[in-house]
Amino acid sequence: MKPAALILAGSRPGAPDPVAAAEGVSHKSLVEIAGRPMLSHVVSALREAGIERIAVSASDADVRDLALRLGCEVLATGAGPSASVAIGLDALGAPLLVTTSDHALLRPEWVRDFLGDTPEVSDVAILLARREAIEAAMPGSRRTYLRFADGQWSGCNLFLLASDRAGLAIETWKMVEADRKRPWRIAARLGLGMLAGYALGRLTLAAAIARLGGKIGVNASLVAARDGLAAVDVDKPSDLADARRIME
Repeated sequence: MKPAALILAGSRPGAPDPVAAAEGVSHKSLVEIAGRPMLSHVVSALREAGIERIAVSASDADVRDLALRLGCEVLATGAGPSASVAIGLDALGAPLLVTTSDHALLRPEWVRDFLGDTPEVSDVAILLARREAIEAAMPGSRRTYLRFADGQWSGCNLFLLASDRAGLAIETWKMVEADRKRPWRIAARLGLGMLAGYALGRLTLAAAIARLGGKIGVNASLVAARDGLAAVDVDKPSDLADARRIME
């Protein structure tokens, strides 16, 4: 069964997004790269990967209008990314591929590889890239890395909710959002043994994800990105400059 796709295009509360502010638009999804808005690039990559049903979670009126012009469904946003995913899963069902509107470099082959490399038993899968792969693809790129025994990893903004059981993982997703830059806290939630393993440098990220899934009753898998460039999104103006250089 082909998955539907959900593109997260919400806005974080508080200070304005630095990319949108620098470009003078209401939301960074609207920032143009190679003559097209970022959101358009993401939608095109998903369609080229064979995904037919695509929804955009957005509150900005201009982003919602653009999504409709691109032939996407439009969904409401929640209080945060995980809440928006819950709305998307309820509307679209599983399997559901989730990505973000600032994943401007997204390529159809990354999507196809991710879907193909996800173990069949998975209820939830997360695409991450190793630091060495990212630095080989884009020397000098500054990312936030999770340091575990099996290497240093950075997220690729691609998630697969592969089965109906994936909904069980959304509450845990909220916790991971809060602790994403403090991996020791994630390890602590898995028990003293896992925390000790992390402190001693013995805990792998693959094992932590699988254990976290087991605690909530789902099979959760880490999928390693084949291309380190998959971890590069547009969070700040320097990322935008890099994306424009690559795409233009």
